[in-house]
Amino acid sequence: MSELPEYVRHTSRKARIASRGLARASGATKDAWIRETARQLRSRSAFLIEENAKDLEAAPGYGLTSAAIDRLRLTAPRIEEIARAMEEVIGLPNPVGEVIDSNVRPNGLLVTRVRVPLGVVFFIYESRPNVTIDAAALCVKSGNAVILRGGKEAFHSNQALYRILADALEATGLPRDAVQLVSTTDREAVRLFLKERENIDVAIPRGGKSLIETVTAEATMPVIKHFDGVCHVYVDATANLEMGVEILLNAKVQRPGVCNAAECLLVHESVAAAFLPLAGAKLAAAGVELRGCTRTREFLPDAKLATEQDYRTEYLGLVLSVRVVDSLDQAIEHITEYGSHHTEAIVTNDHPSAMRFATEVDSAGVMINASTRFNDGGELGLGAEIGISTDKFHARGPCGLRELMSYKYVVYGQGQVRK
Repeated sequence: MSELPEYVRHTSRKARIASRGLARASGATKDAWIRETARQLRSRSAFLIEENAKDLEAAPGYGLTSAAIDRLRLTAPRIEEIARAMEEVIGLPNPVGEVIDSNVRPNGLLVTRVRVPLGVVFFIYESRPNVTIDAAALCVKSGNAVILRGGKEAFHSNQALYRILADALEATGLPRDAVQLVSTTDREAVRLFLKERENIDVAIPRGGKSLIETVTAEATMPVIKHFDGVCHVYVDATANLEMGVEILLNAKVQRPGVCNAAECLLVHESVAAAFLPLAGAKLAAAGVELRGCTRTREFLPDAKLATEQDYRTEYLGLVLSVRVVDSLDQAIEHITEYGSHHTEAIVTNDHPSAMRFATEVDSAGVMINASTRFNDGGELGLGAEIGISTDKFHARGPCGLRELMSYKYVVYGQGQVRK
């Protein structure tokens, strides 16, 4: 324990030094590292599976559910998917040095605003080993050094993946310390890293609410995060009801355990009698439990009576809260009161209603006649993402390469002096 503070400080300093070397690296060199990492993932897949087996064997002792164990598992096809996903990052434009805008002042100065890396990222995540590769690829491509702290449930898998990342860095001439993996599962290490504001520029937690709350409370540097994904689908008075059913079904059922899945359905009273039985039958067939208001239960008598807490809950499973509302105003008021500023969708054929919804709903993503599941980096054309932020400062929504950047002003003169 007495050595832990020195380990944390040493690791953070190495990352800071590596970040300066990485900032000088060309886009071609960084892409070569990605290509080499993908190659080694494939060639060393037997080694990865062998190390992953140690984590799978220990998983029941950590209380992991069967679904969580499945997310932890590495197989040859999954390793191939991880390698392909990494290679896709090569195709993304290199954001380092990109000129955002420029202008020439009356005195002849050329003023440019240029993208630069944040510097050092401390990334804390739970038991999905593929995130180790995703985070490393995005950070290095955007010129950021990264300190990875994965969950103890994937300790052996992450160590094996890190060896590949580090070997590829060395093989391509990039600083080996540009990617580091925290080598201890001691939780005190996380608290110590969160105090390293002189060396770490931003912390990014990805996992459960308790993890994110802890990081937010203890970090001495900025945090990019979201707490909950209490996402809504609102079916308006003018909605195409069949479209509404398809959007709702996709938003709730396609992958219910993710942050952009729908957790609450709001239905305008004028279409409730037609829409709710139609949607209820499809949802029931998909195994979704409904919890609705008293007006909802007039049309869906098998639904349970919703509580106040139900409307605030991110179920991350096959449960959906439902409410019949009087108007668009009441739908927006409900989202304002119970939502988590993540993703909301409106189904409507009325353009003014759609624009009011988009303007007045204060969320990172607003979908008009589309599923909430589209609030995702890949689906929005950003490529891979490191997470979805519900913050308003620095980054909001899916965080891809550009969201891992800041900017600086670079001014070109020809001897001008200020008078």
